[in-house]
Amino acid sequence: MVHPQAASGERSFLFLQGPISPFFAEVAAGLRGRGHRVYRVNLNLGDRLFWRGPGAVDFTGRPAEWAPWIDGFLAEHAITDLVLLGEQRFYHRVAIVAAKARGIAITVTDYGYLRPDWITLERDGMGGNSLFPRDPAKILCLAADLAPADLTKRFRDHFPTQVLWVVGYHVAMLWPFSFRHFQNYQLIYPAWTYLLLGRRLLFRPLENHRSRRVLAGLQRRQAPFWLFAMQMENDFSVRAYSPYPDLDAALEETITSFARHAPGDAELLVKLHPLDPCVKNWPKRISAMARKVGIAGRVHVAPHGGLDAMLMAARGLVTVNSTATSRALSLDMPVKLLGQGIFDVPGLAYQGSLDAFWREAQPPDRTLRDAFFALLCAAFMVRGVYYGRPGLDAAVAATVERLDGGLVNLRLPARHR
Repeated sequence: MVHPQAASGERSFLFLQGPISPFFAEVAAGLRGRGHRVYRVNLNLGDRLFWRGPGAVDFTGRPAEWAPWIDGFLAEHAITDLVLLGEQRFYHRVAIVAAKARGIAITVTDYGYLRPDWITLERDGMGGNSLFPRDPAKILCLAADLAPADLTKRFRDHFPTQVLWVVGYHVAMLWPFSFRHFQNYQLIYPAWTYLLLGRRLLFRPLENHRSRRVLAGLQRRQAPFWLFAMQMENDFSVRAYSPYPDLDAALEETITSFARHAPGDAELLVKLHPLDPCVKNWPKRISAMARKVGIAGRVHVAPHGGLDAMLMAARGLVTVNSTATSRALSLDMPVKLLGQGIFDVPGLAYQGSLDAFWREAQPPDRTLRDAFFALLCAAFMVRGVYYGRPGLDAAVAATVERLDGGLVNLRLPARHR
């Protein structure tokens, strides 16, 4: 089944910023080999490092000049398809507005909603902007004849390669040259982020030990506990698709609700994101929040540790929009989402208030969950990774196939919600 927006014959693809990886360059080469025209706009020196092949131009103007410049570029080169990583970066938001006005197909990619070896290819937007249906009946109908999703892990990223590429990209950005007006979307200066993350990686064995000890203590006491899975504050699923200005606000709301409405013998375990540089001292902040509402002894922090072990021992998961949700649903765990995302479907995630969740949450409906995963994979998930062979090769091949064949948002009507 071909998406109704798919065009026939030769098309013109424009790539903006992508993963810090050869992924976009290799996808572009595959599309070029199938007879399509391919263009790229570099917004900083790091972008140049990961593009090979013709069609690249630099935008060196000020942010205020971007809207007329990109609109002119789309018209001049008769662009039919815009491809980018995430839709919430400043340059991407502006380009999407211009592309929609011209009827250009927009494909957004990012890490997959399923982990660890899936990549998302989605029409128009992700998260709160996703066109994936939120109606259980529609999901069941659209997935009726699909085979169950195969969630067996096949590929993995190569972490040393990821570190090398990401650090190289941001080191290049330190030398702006003609890109001195580039507006970075990140909240924290990259060099500071890497320094602090390096400290966390150095002490990772200690973090794992502490996390195992915390979990063992909860299990030894046979205490009912709930898990809060943190994300990185830089994540647009927090910044754009939730009501919170930062994670402090989400944590404070959760801890306060837990103190007032959870069973008196219950405890709360907060798991830090493994790649959070911890610019904020989260254990200290979380402890202060717990003391403020009188439950200092009932709130614990796991700096790292195995997600599955925590989920299987917990009563349920609370998160803003973490992809830990997919794993919790796979394990039949009750889930409460505090943001707006594709998992927030009646029958999958709890639809009542956070205050009621602690006592009333139910596991997901298994039939709906299986249909959800099957449709999700068919609609806009491809198998592979950004930072390691052979997973990168698989992701590139599948992405070329979907873009060339107009197979993005497969089975979903153009504006289906």
